[in-house]
Amino acid sequence: MIRVLLADDQALVRAGCRLILDAEADIEVVGEAADGVEAVAVALDTHPDLVLMDVRMPQLDGIEATRQLLAQLNKTRVLMLTTFDLDEYVVEAFRAGASGFLLKTSPPHQLVAAVRTVHDGDALLAPASTRSLIEQFHRPRAKALALDELTAREQDVLRLLARGLTNAEIATELVVEPSTVKSHVASVLAKLDLRDRVQAVVFAYESGLVRAGSST
Repeated sequence: MIRVLLADDQALVRAGCRLILDAEADIEVVGEAADGVEAVAVALDTHPDLVLMDVRMPQLDGIEATRQLLAQLNKTRVLMLTTFDLDEYVVEAFRAGASGFLLKTSPPHQLVAAVRTVHDGDALLAPASTRSLIEQFHRPRAKALALDELTAREQDVLRLLARGLTNAEIATELVVEPSTVKSHVASVLAKLDLRDRVQAVVFAYESGLVRAGSST
């Protein structure tokens, strides 16, 4: 059972999400919150598997709420909800540890699929707009020394991961087994101290390993 917390300042949005998710046999909504402060408090009380977190909320926005929540609940995953396809705040949410984002206008089946995807440990990178977000709003920094910890093959994997490729697609590109790619991705995340693929993509751009607009 996937235990979900709904955090949004709009009661109608929470009600709609609850109606959709509670209809699924493997998903249970365990709580609701109308602002960031309440979201953190309810999460600490209920220990949900996943939080659907609105980016903009009163008292404490979804980004800071995500940062505070994940600092105390490292097994909980956060899926951001946003109104706009290109939203600068979503990239900040990725930096805070969110595992993906979803438009509030997404159809019900996409909401359900997103919850399952993030719960299974995958980052929600499928929408092409995710890469556009990172390219448009990333803030270039000096090349991270942490890159030196990666092998040449791990850097290749990270470059391809930053393009939004799946493990199977990376395996085809590098002519290796998907299981080998999976091991490389796990090693990259561990060496760079990153939670998931979304943070790896952000890191790839911010470190200079991948440049905005680059296809390689």
